[in-house]
Amino acid sequence: MLDRQPTLASELLLVRPLQREDFEALWAISSDPLLWEQHPAKERAEPAGFEQWFDAAMASGGALVVLSRDEEEVIGTSRYDRLDEDASEVEIGWTFIARRLWGGQHNRELKRLMLEHAFRSVRAVIFRVHSENMRSRRAVEKLGATLVATELDALGRGENVVYRLSARDWGNGTAYRAGRA
Repeated sequence: MLDRQPTLASELLLVRPLQREDFEALWAISSDPLLWEQHPAKERAEPAGFEQWFDAAMASGGALVVLSRDEEEVIGTSRYDRLDEDASEVEIGWTFIARRLWGGQHNRELKRLMLEHAFRSVRAVIFRVHSENMRSRRAVEKLGATLVATELDALGRGENVVYRLSARDWGNGTAYRAGRA
């Protein structure tokens, strides 16, 4: 059974279960409108929209907060959700990282930690990304995930693309492991 709120650590990051006390630090990151530029839920850059997102994250049972190991500063969040034990898969998503860290090691390291943890319990990880969020789509593709479906966005704001990454593909050497992510 997958622990959806583990504590994970590397030299770069500490990932732990989201706590109510993380609200202000994550709000400081989320309030940057550029974070939501390619995402349909732009209201997350506003207090009421972020509060709604945060409450849903707390209720999900799989939300995590990401801290930098060197400064012990909150730098982002992610989540395990939609665990399907019969299909042996879980979704990773709802990820955002402080904009000043975009393009660096932090998101890549977060995904590595989360994938390695997930693949101890499930055979596949699913990623749902809004079709217009090209930044996130490229990041998921760099992990070696394969586009498997298109579906209506749950918020009624267009379409999501659905990617799947199997433990076998991850273990056999994805683009990430080849250093291209």
